[in-house]
Amino acid sequence: MDQNPPLTPAFPSRLPEVGTTVFTVMSTLAAKHQAINLGQGFPDFPCDRELISQVNQAMLADHNQYPPMIGIAELRLGVSQKISSLYGHDYDPDTEITITAGGTQGILTAILSCVTPGDEVVIIEPAYDSYRPSIELAGGKTVAVSLTANCDEQGSVNSYSIPWDELAKAINPKTRLVIINTPHNPTGMVWQKSDLDRLASLVRSTNALILSDEVYEHMVFDGLNHVSIASHSELAARSFVISSFGKTYHVTGWKVGYVAAPSSMMKEFRKVHQFNVFTVNTPMQYGLAEYLKNADHYLALPSFYQAKRDFFSKGLERTSFKLLPSPATYFQCVNYTKLNIPQAKMSEADFCSWLTTEVGVATIPISAFYSKPVESGVIRFCFAKEEKTLSAALERLQTL
Repeated sequence: MDQNPPLTPAFPSRLPEVGTTVFTVMSTLAAKHQAINLGQGFPDFPCDRELISQVNQAMLADHNQYPPMIGIAELRLGVSQKISSLYGHDYDPDTEITITAGGTQGILTAILSCVTPGDEVVIIEPAYDSYRPSIELAGGKTVAVSLTANCDEQGSVNSYSIPWDELAKAINPKTRLVIINTPHNPTGMVWQKSDLDRLASLVRSTNALILSDEVYEHMVFDGLNHVSIASHSELAARSFVISSFGKTYHVTGWKVGYVAAPSSMMKEFRKVHQFNVFTVNTPMQYGLAEYLKNADHYLALPSFYQAKRDFFSKGLERTSFKLLPSPATYFQCVNYTKLNIPQAKMSEADFCSWLTTEVGVATIPISAFYSKPVESGVIRFCFAKEEKTLSAALERLQTL
C-alpha cells in the first residue's frame, strides 16, 4: 500500500458560508422517511402530453445540435409577443431577450454581468437562497432588508409587507442592483402598481439597476393580475426580468427560462451567458416555442392552481395551523405556534424535521430564507401536487 497517497491541494472556498440548500436537505429527509414531500417547489403531476409531443417532433426533425447562443428565434419571438400582450412592453427578440438554463442561471448571469467587487446589492428577505451566493461570487456586498412581519394581538405573524423605510435607507450611491421577487417566494406576497411607482421614486436619482424575479408570474389568484416590472416603463428601462418555463409548464427538471432587458444591459448579460452555459437544450426550445403559441396554456394557470390552493387551505382549516394569505405562487405559509403540542415551541428548522420524520409531511422553514435565521414560527407548504397527494398529507396534518 502506498504510504504517501497523492495529495489533493487545498484551496480557499469561494462560498465558505454556504452548505447544502434546505430544499435538498428536506427532500433527502423526506425520501429517507417516506414522507409526503410538500417542501421543495415542484409538481408531482405530469406536464401536458402535447408539450412532450412537440419536443419529440423537434428531436425527430433533427433539432439536436447547438442552437444560437441567445436561444432560437422562434422562442425569443414568442416570449416577446407574450410580454407585449400581457404587460404592454415591446422587447426586441433579437437584442433584448435571451433563453436561459432556468431562472436561477438567469439570476446568476444577470448579477455577474453588472455587479463588480465592492458594489452593493439590495435584497429583501426572506429571499430565494441563490441571491446571496450569486452576489458573493460577483464580489458584491449583500445589503438585506426584511419584509415587515405583521402580527396579531397575540404576537403571531399573520402577513408580510414591503419595508419601504428600510428599503429607502438601503439604497445609496454604492447600490448597483436591487433584487425584487413578485410573486414572492416563500410568502406569496405580490407587488402592486403603487409599489412599483414607489420603487421607481427610490431609484430615480441613482444608477441602481433592478433584477425582478417573476418566475411565478402566472400563478396569481382571486381575480388579481400580476404586475410585471415590464409594465412600468421607467423601471423596465433599468431592469432584468426573469421568468421560467419550468415553473409555468410543470417541467421544472427541464431548466429552461428567459431574461428580458434593455439592449445595453442584455449585451453585457450575453457576454457572461455565452461562457457560463453558452446555450440551452435545443429540442426543448423548439417544443416550448410551439407550445407557447397557445396562450391558454399559461392563462389557465391561475384557476388551475387556485383550485389546489383552496382545496389544501380548506383541509388545513381543520387543524390548528394558522394560515397566512396566499394570493400567489404555489406555496401556502402557516404559523404553527398555536398547535397544542410541545413541538409548537420548537425552532422552525427543528419543527420541520420533526414534522417530516414523525408526522410524515415534509415542509420548509421560512427561517431558511434569511441569511441569519429569523424565527417567526412560520413554515411553507407546496400545494403544486395531485389532489390525492394533498389529501394524504392533510390526513396526517389533521392529527396534530
